[in-house]
Amino acid sequence: MQTTKSYTAANDHKADSTFHTVTPEPLIPGSNKRNSNVILAAEPLNSSPMAYGKSNQTYDLIVTSLLISLVFVATFFINIRLPIAANGGLVHLGTGMLFIAAIMFGPKKGAIAGAVGMALFDLFSGWTLWAPFTLVARGVQGYIVGKIAWSGGRKGKSPIFNVIAIISSVPFMLLGYYVCELVIFKNWVVPLASIPGNLVQNAVGMLIAIPVCLALKKLPQFK
Repeated sequence: MQTTKSYTAANDHKADSTFHTVTPEPLIPGSNKRNSNVILAAEPLNSSPMAYGKSNQTYDLIVTSLLISLVFVATFFINIRLPIAANGGLVHLGTGMLFIAAIMFGPKKGAIAGAVGMALFDLFSGWTLWAPFTLVARGVQGYIVGKIAWSGGRKGKSPIFNVIAIISSVPFMLLGYYVCELVIFKNWVVPLASIPGNLVQNAVGMLIAIPVCLALKKLPQFK
């Protein structure tokens, strides 16, 4: 009678598969030969948890880098300097891209994209003194938007909470740039001139981000 057994290649540290073998049959009557057929069946290799973790890290790195690039490009190439303030008053679409990144991908990616993308813009466009403050102010703003938009498992799917998230982040952005210009100009009044431009910038960003996110969330890739 044919017997079956299983073994795992435990002695070979490089082997992850489990093989099932069939032992040779007894002597064939009237012959001195055995049926030496051995059947090996290898189970599919299981995915390594470490490889899965590395794959996730690579995906996060790629997505975050793309978001940083989009914020930088939207800020660098699509901006208008308002005549209401010599020390600021710059309106750009980078704020809208920051909101989109935070709503679509959550607080961490939103914070990094906003902070790094806009700080790079400052460094490359003559606003160098603003760069460290932008890193903090926009990072905080992106985190707040993402945190509220993704609260309660919503993951940015609630337009109402997305609006609340953006509005809630604006005072922190205004405070960050007020402190920035207070340090740069050493004057309590001068920074006030930038507030109208910053408010316009956030309002335009919200008007762009809300419908864009609403449309993107309907796509299978973001559900």
